[in-house]
Amino acid sequence: METTSRVAGEPGPAAPEEPGAERAVDGFLTASFPWYGLDEAFTGPRWLMQVGTAADGTVEHGSTGHGEVPSLKVEANPDQQRFAVAVTVASRPVRRSADGTGVLEATSVSTAAWLAGSGLLSCTWPQEMERGLRQDWLDQQTSVAWELADDLSGAGWTTLTLPVDGVPTDFHYREAEYGWVLAGAAQEGVHIGAYGRGMSAYGLGFAVVKDITVYEQ
Repeated sequence: METTSRVAGEPGPAAPEEPGAERAVDGFLTASFPWYGLDEAFTGPRWLMQVGTAADGTVEHGSTGHGEVPSLKVEANPDQQRFAVAVTVASRPVRRSADGTGVLEATSVSTAAWLAGSGLLSCTWPQEMERGLRQDWLDQQTSVAWELADDLSGAGWTTLTLPVDGVPTDFHYREAEYGWVLAGAAQEGVHIGAYGRGMSAYGLGFAVVKDITVYEQ
């Protein structure tokens, strides 16, 4: 799925914008599909991450954060961070590219799993690792995440049932040294991925975000 990120930089809320500048929430507001986040049982901080767009500017996916904003700063201890990120992916069939010269792949639960897996990698790495080695580690782990997302029926995944809009829904779930990842299908024509650290996935529930602006900080 060919997408581009509209909000760059370290995961977490965007910095305050200058008057008249595009807000982080603007991309979420233009989406033609509903956004998902943790349900109302979660009472902690909520914040926006980023949207991904197709070549023609159509919003394809995006992420909403819950809990503490993950940080890659040296002084931050990843073992003490507590967050969960919900990734919403529009369900799209195979379709022509914007310029009509090619075909875009259909989105699937594997797409959500891949985005969640790569999202987890983007906000954590072994604390004892030198920064200069991070790219090699990231390349290696990204390849593993891609292979796992492409084989959701494989031994790397288990099944975890969580409520989505109050309906018990089966997710593909896996735990790693650096956190957990899950992916499944929602009732509203979207796929849901999620990842987190320090917050157990077993007690989570997902629901349509009624007002995405509540995530704006």
